[in-house]
Amino acid sequence: MRDCRHLNLIVLKKSLMRLRCRKCHLTLKKDELADAYCPECFEATGKKYDDFEEIRLAGEEVGNFRCEDCGVMLTPLNA
Repeated sequence: MRDCRHLNLIVLKKSLMRLRCRKCHLTLKKDELADAYCPECFEATGKKYDDFEEIRLAGEEVGNFRCEDCGVMLTPLNA
């Protein structure tokens, strides 16, 4: 295996979009919502509430980096 100096990096942006339940205000990523209803409301009331609003979190959008040459994933030190 040859050494790679990771000179060819691709910036991978992380999503700052979240879904917030309009009833209990639980906030989660789209991919964390396995079912189409709020898991917190379902656990508390037994009812399947599916009313969500999209919100954008404040902060940097840069997530990780990937080396185009060797494929390794790199994380910034301040992340």
